[in-house]
Amino acid sequence: METTISDSKPDQQPTDEGMEADRSVSRSDSGSGDDSLDGLSNRVPRCPLTPSLSPRKRTTSQSKTEPPLLRTNKRTIYTAGRPPWYNVTGTTFKEAFVIGLCGGSASGKTTVANKIIEALDVPWVVLLSMDSFYKVLNKEEQELAAKNEYNFDHPDAFDFELLVTVLRKLKKGKSIKVPVYDFTSHCRRKEWKTVYGANVVIFEGILAFANKELLKLLDMKVFVDTDSDIRLIRRLKRDISQRGRDISGIIKQYNKFVKPAFEQYIEPTVQVADIVVPRGGENFVALDLIVQHVHSQLEKREITVRSALASAHQGQPLPKTLSVMESTPQVRGMHTIIRNKETNRDEFIFYSKRLMRLLIEHALSFLPLKPVSVETPQGGVYEGKRLSGKRITGVSILRAGETMEQALMAVCKDIRLGKILIQTNHDTGEPELHYLRLPKDISEDYVILMDSTVSTGAAALMAVRVLLDHDVAEDKIFLLSLLMAEMGVHSVAYAFPKVRIITTAVDKEVNDQFHIIPGIGNFGDRYFGTDAPSDWCESDEGMDF
Repeated sequence: METTISDSKPDQQPTDEGMEADRSVSRSDSGSGDDSLDGLSNRVPRCPLTPSLSPRKRTTSQSKTEPPLLRTNKRTIYTAGRPPWYNVTGTTFKEAFVIGLCGGSASGKTTVANKIIEALDVPWVVLLSMDSFYKVLNKEEQELAAKNEYNFDHPDAFDFELLVTVLRKLKKGKSIKVPVYDFTSHCRRKEWKTVYGANVVIFEGILAFANKELLKLLDMKVFVDTDSDIRLIRRLKRDISQRGRDISGIIKQYNKFVKPAFEQYIEPTVQVADIVVPRGGENFVALDLIVQHVHSQLEKREITVRSALASAHQGQPLPKTLSVMESTPQVRGMHTIIRNKETNRDEFIFYSKRLMRLLIEHALSFLPLKPVSVETPQGGVYEGKRLSGKRITGVSILRAGETMEQALMAVCKDIRLGKILIQTNHDTGEPELHYLRLPKDISEDYVILMDSTVSTGAAALMAVRVLLDHDVAEDKIFLLSLLMAEMGVHSVAYAFPKVRIITTAVDKEVNDQFHIIPGIGNFGDRYFGTDAPSDWCESDEGMDF
């Protein structure tokens, strides 16, 4: 059913879509660089949702994410996280809610998208622009484009096959790579943008409703209807200021391609729209209606994981994928020291590091090795072993898991490191994903996932799901922890039976607050010498929780 919404302010001027500044950012960019959270404030600026007074010249397509951050001069504070999008079996249960925005060129789609993002006030929103999916032009087509003779408004100008594939994966919660299209050279840049973790996807484009497969992926279809004269004025402003084109060329292209394409391919798709929004971003009644509907749909998709984990797998034998280090007198002696509440911080750190080193050495013995022959300095041949795979990557669950990185780097030379920040939401009791930074091409690696303690397994479950969403093979993931509860072992093994679980000890009980008994206390606080406020906590694993 189609609904047309109009508010009572017809004389207000619509916001000029062409004046939108390029605000592309990526929360899960897998590039190399400073891994610290504080370093983000200098690398990924967050811009306001209102148009900039001094717009930058934009020559590339823009698709972006909105990370829930507050930044000061010295700190990056993560204000909201992504709740579980999977069930206790580890299977993706909650798909992203996809809003499709269609309308003529310069109709105000981007402005409407930004207003929806601002009004939604939910974390992990992705804006996917159809401009990113223009086809790469050959030499002949580039010559036509230079003379304004190429039709960029025709369906054949877009790579719908790639677009459908990317949007389908994003809707299912997978990590995706979005091409960056250069409007000056009419080709895709070498570096694509990595996007991951969408609760809501806003997909906008002139032909957003022109493909049947695309329509199947849209949960809500919004058509932005703007007067043709206003659209032409906006297009002139945008193409002159942002794309360096001359007026005569713009008018020629508009009359020859843009206007006919709108009448033939875009305007007829208003029939499939759920809502028609006249005057774009200034139609606050329509925007409120859209936001209310999205909120209601998100509430229906809420799921709980931790409480289900706490009541599952009771009395089951420990899985075969679990490997517990032999409890030698040395190992037991180190556990005695770090479990003792009277142990001072220096001793706690020293013996924790010793135990971490032993754990990592033990874990490496489970990596697949292939036979190899080498020649010794004496000219003899030695039959040895070498890693059967490309490389090893370490990923720590912040903050307590980060304490294991030093031991891993001491054992594995030049190892790549990634980080995942998971915290507990006190209102819901559920783990939430706040931040991740993973190395490029991690899907080809063996991954050592590190956390100090694992209680219910809720955070470990989320971290493994993140790795799987980045196409890491399940049997290439090794979960390492100094101490685990039986509940956490069962939770991970049940959801991901191919993940190897490796620890120095397993305690049987978890209390009503999900603390391991007898346990080790709050590992992060004891290691870093901090006292967490009673109303704040990190991931359940780092807190022995």
